[in-house]
Order: sequence, then structure tokens, then C-alpha cells
Amino acid sequence: MPEEHITHFISEIIEDDLKSGREDHVHTRFPPEPNGYLHIGSAKAIWINYTMARQYGGEFNLRYDDTNPSKEDMEYVRAIEEDLRWLGAVPDHIFYGSDYFEKCYEYAEKLILDGKAFVCDLTADELREYRGTLTEPGRESPYRNRSVEENLDLFRRMRAGEFPDGAKTLRAKIDMQSPNITLRDPAIYRILHASHHRQGDKWCIYPLYDFAHPIQDATEGITHSLCSLEFRNNRPLYDWVCDNLGFNPRPHQYEFARLNVTNTVMSKRYLRKLVETGLVDGWDDPRLPTICALRRRGYTPSSIFEFVRRAGVAKVYSLVDIRLLEACVREELNRTAPRRMAVTNPLHVTITNFPEDKTEYFSVVNNPEDESAGRRDVPFTRELWIEREDFAEVPPPKFQRLRPGGEVRLMGGYIIRCDEVIHDPDTGRVTGLLCSADLVSGNGAPSDGRKVRGTIHWVSAKYAVPARVRHYDKLFTIENVNEMPEDKTYDDYLNIDSVVELADCKLEPSLADSNPGDRFQFARLGYYCRDTKDTDVFNRIVSLKDSYKPQ
Repeated sequence: MPEEHITHFISEIIEDDLKSGREDHVHTRFPPEPNGYLHIGSAKAIWINYTMARQYGGEFNLRYDDTNPSKEDMEYVRAIEEDLRWLGAVPDHIFYGSDYFEKCYEYAEKLILDGKAFVCDLTADELREYRGTLTEPGRESPYRNRSVEENLDLFRRMRAGEFPDGAKTLRAKIDMQSPNITLRDPAIYRILHASHHRQGDKWCIYPLYDFAHPIQDATEGITHSLCSLEFRNNRPLYDWVCDNLGFNPRPHQYEFARLNVTNTVMSKRYLRKLVETGLVDGWDDPRLPTICALRRRGYTPSSIFEFVRRAGVAKVYSLVDIRLLEACVREELNRTAPRRMAVTNPLHVTITNFPEDKTEYFSVVNNPEDESAGRRDVPFTRELWIEREDFAEVPPPKFQRLRPGGEVRLMGGYIIRCDEVIHDPDTGRVTGLLCSADLVSGNGAPSDGRKVRGTIHWVSAKYAVPARVRHYDKLFTIENVNEMPEDKTYDDYLNIDSVVELADCKLEPSLADSNPGDRFQFARLGYYCRDTKDTDVFNRIVSLKDSYKPQ
């Protein structure tokens, strides 16, 4: 990756920069805050930054934006790197924003000495009041004209821990009349007496993202700082920091539309709530949009990046149908997944004309889309399991599966005829079928030329592997969470039927040797993955077919 030349507006910017000589190389970065797990939206930023670096022979950094100690944890640090490596976006370098704290502090003192930053005593509420609105200009802080000496003294005392949280901030001195609120003397340092997961208690003041980020980019030699559209209004501040600290060469920021997906919530705060309240089975619950959840469910790295590629890179908001992601993994697994037989709602069948002590083996193709996948031997015995839905005592119109007196083909095996139906004497429920097999049919056509239209899958009762199967649906019933009514919350749209567990499933014996994470097509049912936590469970990744037609 990338195997083909990728073209979008960012690649055009990069090519123009290289042709004009403004840049002689490409260096990108992915800067997540380690305050939660990465999700499908993160995959877009990773894909763009990684593929642009690789396409133009450049470098790609992973940089943890760990400048907010109250929300960050080493658990998330480890998970982020694991996700990047699983996706195949292996970073050339790994950095931590916290390693630049001393450098950020030195640059902050430079701004003070240059008369471009001041220590402000306004409270958070007062700051908001002084900032103004989109239609009203801001007002200058009464502390804006402190002398350089006083600002330097106060800032050093802030670092020394003399003041409580929120008592003072360091603000850039820009323009309180600016139509861009971001430039109205923004705070660039705040006091926070909190232990940092890497720096310990060394610091009690921390740089804010808009100040730290351009410094980190410039220090690492980033050429193209690629981020999502919510940072567009912050770009003038990014440029102000670069210009006023004299970075040359300096990075340039470009924004793309973030990835919005139907029936999906990507708020880390809300996802954390679901995890902490036990509404889901951890950050890797297969219903969540996190990368680790998609991995556990059975999605492949290539299908996720193919989804991002097809969704496109643009400058405007769009909502992408989740079924495009399903189509991407379905197409890939159709080519690559071994076929197996599994019965999820079993009905017992006895083949009355087959010996009780005999086992016969049918040679079955592993994947008709891949000749190199070879074949496997599937055991056939007197007693079998079939899907209950593949039998109808009173069949509906056009039913081509098993019925009393009717015939079906067992996939890869004999033709069988239903001769007798066994019922529970108390409930009347069908508990079994007595069938006879056309033992000369093998897995070919009947010798007398009669037509048998239906084919069903099956599993030998003697060799069946017991398992549980989980079917997942969308976790949220609302299509576009960004258009949620004001009086509603995400909780109002939780799908209580988003997971269904089938506890009495029968699998063909070859699946007993599969490993957690292995993917298969269960014949006629869908694509499944052996769970990495509950190893007797197979998660359905995606159904076999969908009416959605990807563009």
C-alpha cells in the first residue's frame, strides 16, 4: 500500500508543492490523543497521511498528542500503535507530544519576550464573555498590557506551581477584533496540577493543542499537516504560531472532510460511557466502530482502507452508507475466505438406508473463487443436522428445500428424500426427520435424470463441533446522528436487538482446528470469524448478500 497511484485534492497539492520546489520531500503524521481507542473515522486520517507519505517516497510519523494528562492513559497509547500496525500503516517514527514540553515552554517565553504573549487572570467564564461572538467583537483583557518582565515572572511562577488550577492562563496577543474567534487572544498555556502518564509530576502547566501542534510539526520536519475540517478555523492560528516563532522551513496545514458513517456514533466520550456502564463488551465489542472492534468482528485491514478509498477524500461534509463498508469486506472474503458448513438452528435427520457404523467422506472445494485453496474431506454419517428453516411440513409457494415426500441435494453429497416426520407428542413440534438417500447419486446427477432443484447444507451429527454464533445488527437505529433532534440523546436510539446469540450451533469438524480471528464463509449463511475472546463463538462479519449496490 499504496499499490496504485491515488489521486485526490491533497495529492494534487503535494504534487504542486514538489513541482514548484516549495517542498523537496513529503513528511506526514497521524497525531491522535491517547484518550480512547481509534475508530473507523480515524482510519481515514491514517490512510490519507500514510498513503501520501508512501506514494511520494516520504516519511510517516505516529505522534501521540498527549498534552492533556487528565484524560490520557497508557492503555490507549498501546492500543493506538497496535491498531496502526494491524492496519498496515507502520510508522517510520513514533513521537510523543509530551517530549516537546520543554521546547514548547521555551517558545512560549520567546513570545513573551517578543511582546506577543501575556499572562491573563480572567476566569474561564470571563474569558468566554470577553471573547465576544460571531457577530460581536471581543474585548481586550485588562491584563493584556502587562510588561514583559511581569509576564515572564508570572509565567515562571506558573511553572513553579505557585497558582491553583484555572487561576491564570498564558494567551497569545493577536487581535480581539478578528472575525475569526480563534484569533482573539487565544489561550496557549493553562495550569493543571495533574500527574502525566509519561512525565509524572514534572509539569503543572500544559500547552494547548493549537500552540503545541505546529511546534511539534515543525520540530519533526512535517511538510504537510493533514487534518479534518473542524480544524479549518484553527489554521490561521497554526500559521501565526509558525510565523511568529520563525519556523523555516515550516509545515502547512490542509483540511479534509471527516468520515461520517450511517448508524454510527464516533464520539469517544459516548463510546467510553457505553464501555464503562457495561452496555457493550469492552472497546472491542463487535458492534462498536472502533478499529479493535472491527478487527474482533472479522473485518480485514484492506477492506477498511478500501472503504475509506471508495468513500473519497473531499472538502465537504458527506454521509457514507455503512453498507459500503460491508460490501468491501464481502467482496474481499468472497475471494479469500474458505467455505465451511455450519448449522445454526439444527433439526435432526436420520438417513435410514445408511449403515449406523459407517463414515463416508465427500471431497468438497474449499473456495470456488480460488483454485489454490484446494479441497477438504467432509464426513457423512447416518445421523445429520440440517437447518430447521430448510424443512417445511406445509411448504410455501416456490419452496425448493425439503418437504414430506420431497427431495433435496445435500451440498457436496447425496440426494435425500423425506419419508417421515417425527413430532414431539406433547407440543407437536417437529423434532426429527427420517430420510432415505439416493446412494448411487454421490455428488453428481441422479442416474434416472430426474431434476432436484434444492441444495442445502448439513453437518454430521457424530462429528459436529458445538459452538455459539453471534449475529450483529447496527448499534444505533438513527441513520444520521448529526441530525438528531435537540431533545434526544444517543441513548434514545440504541438498538436493543443489536446482537443475537444462537447457542446450539453445529459446525463441521474442520472448524475445530481454526484459530481465533480466522475467517470463513459459512455456506448459505454469511461470513464469520472465530472470536478472539470467546473462542467457542463465531461472529458474523457480514451476510452473503445485500441489496445495496456500491457505486
